[in-house]
Amino acid sequence: MAEILRGGVIGAGVFGGYHSRQYANQPSARLAAVYDPHHLARAQEIAQSHGGQGFDDLEAFLAAVDVVTVASPGSHHAQGALAALAAGKPVYVEKPLAVSLEDADRIISEAARRKLVLACGHQERVVFQAIGLFDVPEQPLRLEAVRHGPPSERSLDVSVVLDLMVHDLDLALALSAGQPLAVEATGVRDFSGGWDQARAEVNFDNGFLAVFDASRMAPARKRTMKVVYPSGELEIDFLTREFRNTTGFPLNPDFADTPGAKDPLGASVAGFLAAVRGESPRPVVTGEEAARALDLALAVEQALEDAG
Repeated sequence: MAEILRGGVIGAGVFGGYHSRQYANQPSARLAAVYDPHHLARAQEIAQSHGGQGFDDLEAFLAAVDVVTVASPGSHHAQGALAALAAGKPVYVEKPLAVSLEDADRIISEAARRKLVLACGHQERVVFQAIGLFDVPEQPLRLEAVRHGPPSERSLDVSVVLDLMVHDLDLALALSAGQPLAVEATGVRDFSGGWDQARAEVNFDNGFLAVFDASRMAPARKRTMKVVYPSGELEIDFLTREFRNTTGFPLNPDFADTPGAKDPLGASVAGFLAAVRGESPRPVVTGEEAARALDLALAVEQALEDAG
């Protein structure tokens, strides 16, 4: 393994810029290349600002890197991930892993066949770890998550479920030992032509109930969560950093000051690189875990369609 890994980013949009900076800032990596078949000038601009090269030729791009981040629009994630894996490159895919379970399975199978690390960008897991939620010795009874944002031009190729809600779906799955049993959902189609606002209730087979409210047509950002345990409740406003814990468990009210919570994307990328180098047994979120979140997200989308 090279001492410094050459990082490559597929996609020269906003998220491509974020991930390019991450490789440039990681001590065990450097940004070597950015690939975008439709926006070469933008790929060159991003790459050159961090000492890398811009490409619109996929084969040449893959030859210039050791690891790949797929940060293209969600509907193109599978295409980029499969190409990188076929070239023998470990892959970090921004969420969602794919937009169909068939593509998610193809990505996971290819990574397993080639014994390559596959990670997905559900970096909110890092924040939950900083809070201490994964160490609570009780199963939650109920979770309520709100994730709102104003209209944006980003990620309009997927619904608000795969754009925003999927973060909280992944967190609910990570917290509960149960399996999703039934999904009900209502939503609103607005400026994107797809679902831009959605509310879903998911019942799990162990009695856990998770309620999700996501919108990308809100007047302002809102990011809150409430988790109810047998011993008490945790309420968090992630924007104002208000924190109320009645569980008795030593959850961290100052989580936002921890290195991981300050830069969850950086921690997630660092975890991917550590797994690639054999310094960690796994990345923060595996391909299999990302596929579970995708499966539940698609069930929510189906419930939205069924509800009309």
